[in-house]
Amino acid sequence: MNRYELTYIIDATLEETARKELIAKFSSLIAANGGEVEKVDETWGKRRLAYPIDHKTEGYYVLVTYTAPVEVPAEVERNMRINDSVLRYLTVKLVEKHSKVKPRPVRQAPAPVAVEEAPVVEAAPAVEEAPVVETPAVEEAPAAPAEE
Repeated sequence: MNRYELTYIIDATLEETARKELIAKFSSLIAANGGEVEKVDETWGKRRLAYPIDHKTEGYYVLVTYTAPVEVPAEVERNMRINDSVLRYLTVKLVEKHSKVKPRPVRQAPAPVAVEEAPVVEAAPAVEEAPVVETPAVEEAPAAPAEE
């Protein structure tokens, strides 16, 4: 059995009771063909369409997540194609990602080594500094007059 996600748009001019019956009809169709409906999400609700479909500018969006055999999505789409109240539909197979990459093993930090107290070393004798020799300053030559 595969997991599927079905999104369809119902005509917004349809009454609420007829819309609820249509949603229940497609859910029962999935169950009748050996599938199991996991979730019916109507939170998207009535929205403006990106482009007019059959001269209609608004639609009611429904999202259904279900698990079913391979033949069920084709049967559900066939029934949606027949129904005039369904403007658009899309069925997507949900795939679980299986990674072939093994996780890196966890490396443990080495245990801290106890630091032994080192014997105190007396300060080394100071090194004599070389005497600083001053160099005489070089006088700069007078600048040549600028030509105009």
